[in-house]
Amino acid sequence: MSTSSVVNKLPHKIFIIGLPRTGTTSVSVALLEHGLSVAHQAFTKQAFMLADAVSDAPCFSDYQQLDKLFPTARFVYLDRPLDKWIPSMQMLLGRMLVHLDKDAGRFHPIMKRSFEHCFKISDVAEPADAAHLRECYLTHQQQVVAYFDGRDDFLSLDISQTGGLTQLLEFVGIETPLYPAKRLDFPRLNMGRNVASWDEYKHSNKISANASGPERRRFFSYSL
Repeated sequence: MSTSSVVNKLPHKIFIIGLPRTGTTSVSVALLEHGLSVAHQAFTKQAFMLADAVSDAPCFSDYQQLDKLFPTARFVYLDRPLDKWIPSMQMLLGRMLVHLDKDAGRFHPIMKRSFEHCFKISDVAEPADAAHLRECYLTHQQQVVAYFDGRDDFLSLDISQTGGLTQLLEFVGIETPLYPAKRLDFPRLNMGRNVASWDEYKHSNKISANASGPERRRFFSYSL
């Protein structure tokens, strides 16, 4: 499929820019179930073109660049209480750090760059230290809030809150046939030590992070 022939359901892209372990999988699955094409991580131009919505890496690090590339896009920041996010992120890094190594790590270079940008993996002795993660989270949050201050194309959302899914659907422009009084909640995925729910979830609207297109698997040319 060429990028010129891509037909998306919405006239605007949706970028989920919360950090890992804030609910990106739950949001991605919910949008799939409401008819959107979704990439949970996107490492090629074509993945971005094919998807109505993109979450996780590199969105959480590259939102300013994506804002310029997709000027009609809408951005969703995911907030999570630090007392829940920090131990969840420590668990994730315990599994991922060896693969995030700049030279020997097996993860995609774009993914490694995103984590390095937000978590300074190579600059600290203990990337999973609670105080360090707290600082990374608050820095990212403050930068996001400052960047989108006063804009109506930005939503900050805690997916644990009652009616959170309805709030998201209204923001991105998806109508629900349910009565207005019926407030929808998010599915709770990737809970506890589960980090692979997206890979396990089967849906025809899923977009591969490495989708190939007219420019094969090239990424955008911007730099952070």
